[in-house]
Amino acid sequence: MTAKISRQKNILVSVVIGSDSDLPVMTEATKILEEFEIPHELFLTSAHRTPKRTAEFAEGAAKRGVKIIIVGAGAAAHLAGVIASQTPLPVIGVPIEATSLQGLDALLSTVQMPGGIPVATMAIGKAGAKNAALFAVRILAVENAALKAKLDGYIRKMADDIEKNQLKVGI
Repeated sequence: MTAKISRQKNILVSVVIGSDSDLPVMTEATKILEEFEIPHELFLTSAHRTPKRTAEFAEGAAKRGVKIIIVGAGAAAHLAGVIASQTPLPVIGVPIEATSLQGLDALLSTVQMPGGIPVATMAIGKAGAKNAALFAVRILAVENAALKAKLDGYIRKMADDIEKNQLKVGI
């Protein structure tokens, strides 16, 4: 069975989820990518339940022009590592709270990769998903001056918001 993979042109970032229950967390990543107008796709696959689908996706991503893969997964969370083992692209892992261990299992599964299979690992949950997208923006901005300018503006706005909030609370 062949995976139904997006045939859209100019996709720079693939956001991969291991379960449809991961979508509320990983939407934080897609919001950032949309804010920066970065062409992206969302792909659902499982390292354990659909290993062939996962392999087809990982092996074909670079050929389709994808530059970075962001992977959110909970529990055993092997998805980012499995994908990283089958592509030369940068893979950013987002551990998701999906069990009674509150995401610690996913964090350890994502961050403890063997030498030679790098996965950049973010924080557990929504903050991690947001930071994964911002990390992708930073990687892409290295060779894209317009994107770098947008990123600089985003960073300035965060600092300005802190100063505005200080005035609101009267400190």
